[in-house]
Amino acid sequence: MKNSVFKSVLISALLATAAACSAPATDTADAGETTEAVAEAAYYADLGGEPTGPIHTASKGDTLAVSGYDVVSYFTGDGVPVVGTEDFTVRYNGYDYRFANEGNAKTFIEDAAKYAPAYGGYCAWAIGANDALAPGDPEVYEIVDGKLYLNFNQDVQGRWQADIPGFIASGDTNYPTHSPDEHFQD
Repeated sequence: MKNSVFKSVLISALLATAAACSAPATDTADAGETTEAVAEAAYYADLGGEPTGPIHTASKGDTLAVSGYDVVSYFTGDGVPVVGTEDFTVRYNGYDYRFANEGNAKTFIEDAAKYAPAYGGYCAWAIGANDALAPGDPEVYEIVDGKLYLNFNQDVQGRWQADIPGFIASGDTNYPTHSPDEHFQD
């Protein structure tokens, strides 16, 4: 009898804990204050991790990667990239990746390294040819051996296409020498 009462109390406690953990977070912060619980609620998922190299964003300190484009969309459907939504934001290595739908967000969560752009979204030609950080345009891209590469513009992409394997080999060597806190400066 004691054992069944204990089990009943334990099950009730576990159910109450599960209900509390799955309940939506409430904002108890005063106006102008931010709490971690409130910030975390904005993410569909947070995969954690730290960047191993610089990630291109609109400005230093910003966390939106690939200008908000859905990186999975490059690989699915007709291969036309689309802009993601805030509802499906996944934080990966300290940066925010947005997705057009839940399916794409889940696909990214399963293998984020596969879908995140090479060289942190910086221009593949610039890092390969000049060991330089230049913005990658999310609409000027190519997928090579299952990896997404962005380039600065169409003209630069033409130069990159002249020796893709050579620029990738150089880029793979050059990119890791850059600090994660570096950012392209005009």
